[in-house]
Amino acid sequence: QVQVVESGRGLVQAGGSLRLSCAASGRTFSRHVMGWFRQAPGKEREFVAAITWSGGSSFYADSVKGRFTISRDNAKNTVYLQMNSLKPEDTAVYYCAVHWGGSYYSTGNYASWGQGTQVTVSS
Repeated sequence: QVQVVESGRGLVQAGGSLRLSCAASGRTFSRHVMGWFRQAPGKEREFVAAITWSGGSSFYADSVKGRFTISRDNAKNTVYLQMNSLKPEDTAVYYCAVHWGGSYYSTGNYASWGQGTQVTVSS
């Protein structure tokens, strides 16, 4: 079973950049689609991005498309989220998770959630 730990929390100004990492344990990491989600205070957890096991395909929420890039290094058991042109509305706790089946965009189709890492964007 894959377990994940997120890192890369930070406080940045609007327009800045930040890279999050998700380190995974487990021999089956490279077989799984991995996803990033976020949850802002008072809001539901929402999909941000997902990447297939080979890294050949990636999927993004409309709100981050063109600004965020998801990538993975299977040799390092790590998934990354490069965030550019950050906006105050990107402020949230960001989570990494393992996809188990179904739509890539649905929170309910992921398991092995990490503890999350805080991203704060000031205006």
